[in-house]
Amino acid sequence: MKRIMYIEDKSAGLDGHGRIGWVEMSRSARSYTYAGRRFLKTKSGYKYNCFEEGTGARYWISGPKRRGGDKLYGGAVEIDEDARLAYWTEIRGRPESTHLTQAS
Repeated sequence: MKRIMYIEDKSAGLDGHGRIGWVEMSRSARSYTYAGRRFLKTKSGYKYNCFEEGTGARYWISGPKRRGGDKLYGGAVEIDEDARLAYWTEIRGRPESTHLTQAS
């Protein structure tokens, strides 16, 4: 199943680079695929819930919030071009913002 998700890289610390894009979920929902990389869910982790299969880098992956504010410590989040229209219309309910490439 494919859906729009929030992906934040936690490998360098708690305040990582975040983005919104289309993520493919496995049938069991125990792994995700995004941008050609596979992420496995973990049952325990401090401020992360997944790790990249090849590198072990830590990530937070979750559904985006309807009101925005997905980053734990605030700041701008990039939106993938192919997810921008669906994000602004279906998730945020703000079709007037479809031209924006970042959310906060």
